[in-house]
Amino acid sequence: MHRKQFAALTEESVIFFSIIKWVVLATVIGTIVGTATSFFLKGLGWSIATASGWNNYYLLLPVAMFVSALLTKYLSPDSEGHGTEKVIESIHKRNGDLRARVVPVKIVTTTITAAFGGSIGKEGPAAQIGAALASVFAKIFHFSPGDRKRLVICGISAGFAAVFGTPIAGAIFGVEVLIVGSIMYEVLLPSFIAGMVSFQVASGLGVHYESHLLTIEPQFSAMLFLKVIISGMFFGLCAIFFIWVMKFGHHMSDRLKIWAPLKGLVGGVLLIALAMIFSTDYLGLGLDTMEHVLKGGTIIWYAFILKAIMTSITLGFGGSGGIVTPIFYIGVASGATYAHLVGENPILFAAIGFVSLLAGAANTPLAASIMAVELFGPTIGPYATLAAVLSFLFTGHRSAYASQVLGINKCDSIAADPGEDVDHSEMHYQYRTRKVMAKGLKIGKWVWKKRFRK
Repeated sequence: MHRKQFAALTEESVIFFSIIKWVVLATVIGTIVGTATSFFLKGLGWSIATASGWNNYYLLLPVAMFVSALLTKYLSPDSEGHGTEKVIESIHKRNGDLRARVVPVKIVTTTITAAFGGSIGKEGPAAQIGAALASVFAKIFHFSPGDRKRLVICGISAGFAAVFGTPIAGAIFGVEVLIVGSIMYEVLLPSFIAGMVSFQVASGLGVHYESHLLTIEPQFSAMLFLKVIISGMFFGLCAIFFIWVMKFGHHMSDRLKIWAPLKGLVGGVLLIALAMIFSTDYLGLGLDTMEHVLKGGTIIWYAFILKAIMTSITLGFGGSGGIVTPIFYIGVASGATYAHLVGENPILFAAIGFVSLLAGAANTPLAASIMAVELFGPTIGPYATLAAVLSFLFTGHRSAYASQVLGINKCDSIAADPGEDVDHSEMHYQYRTRKVMAKGLKIGKWVWKKRFRK
């Protein structure tokens, strides 16, 4: 046998055994995470249903957020916030090293926060629980740091897939959310398998997933095409607003120099005040509201603004939970508002907004595009993909996940710091771009003086 033939045979053998290894490991992780997520979702649903049966249950929000902040501070600081952020950070900085106590603390704090009306999501805790279980599994069986990192990514994908019933989008989300503009192809196969297995396990254990298949079939026209393009930029602006509001909430909480659990009391009181002024519709997960709009129901135009503010207060002041469900709510509400502005069907643009906000805020256009097809059917695919990619680009080098690492520049005229996380990267504009911007600013000032000089 020639040396080249032997080398080829050896390579194929190694790849074969590697595939078998990751098929087995991903199946195990998918089973573990699917089972854990099922119990988490059922417990969360039972808690919300029980608490919502009480009169004015949301008045206990200050107590719930106090307890959530207390447990997080003294039992598991890694459980703080919306979950996915800490997992991304652990993958980039610690090869996916997560503590086991994250799991029970995250389950309890998220359940308490959601049950009494905190504006949060359920995917972040599921992703963090899945990642933590995968990390513990890797430690028990003494896997290498590289393998542990891959297993943790599988845990993210499995958790996301089990929560939303989107196995393909869940798998892509797990490998796309880590680096802006790049996918870790070496983890693609195990992520797919973990997501599919987790979804099937959750379905088998009785987790119910709503069907959102569109009852309309959009007819292509030049005008609709243009409106979809504009909507992508509009959703990008909404994503920027959400990212800014989330950071502002954390900033205001940091400026409040008191014991962390007391911040939970303050945040809870603020949420009660907003609910009394506006409505309790913006508290909790908001799934009923989203379902109402996606079936053609109406919603007030500023709903997406209030939802962003309430989510920022909840997570900035000690509450625990995810941000993807609020992102979906904001996408649906802003999409319906945009549809009314341009005279289009609100169901179509609510569905497009659902995924486009995710693409912009989380920098995951591929996962968002695939999710559109999995949730709403193939007819929306081209329109949702176009809007999602535009939202992703228009959001710029920002993210709801501060630990995301920049892998690309979204514009040739702007140079970011590749390899840096979003929060610590600086934007550098090309010389010609700076000149154009300066000239535009000068013209703007001249127009302002001429128009309003009196």
